[in-house]
Amino acid sequence: MSPDWHWEYDPDHDHVAGGLPAHVVAEVERLAGQLVELASTGIDVSDLGNGPRPGGLRRMDAAGGWFYFLVAPRAPLIIIVRIVPPFDAL
Repeated sequence: MSPDWHWEYDPDHDHVAGGLPAHVVAEVERLAGQLVELASTGIDVSDLGNGPRPGGLRRMDAAGGWFYFLVAPRAPLIIIVRIVPPFDAL
């Protein structure tokens, strides 16, 4: 386990981002990278995005759609679990 913050897809890229437009996936990955940068500076990213309370599943807008992610501070890891593209990209 690395002590540095990083992000990954769960269960894998094909399941979460497979078949989606490249620009949507690129925007989600860019935002995930920014979350990692913020977390690396000590900012608590578990309350960023939309969700009922800090921690747990979070929702963040991206490229006209949105994505869901979890923050695992003990790992330290940002886990992207689902990407919902904009309607016109379906």
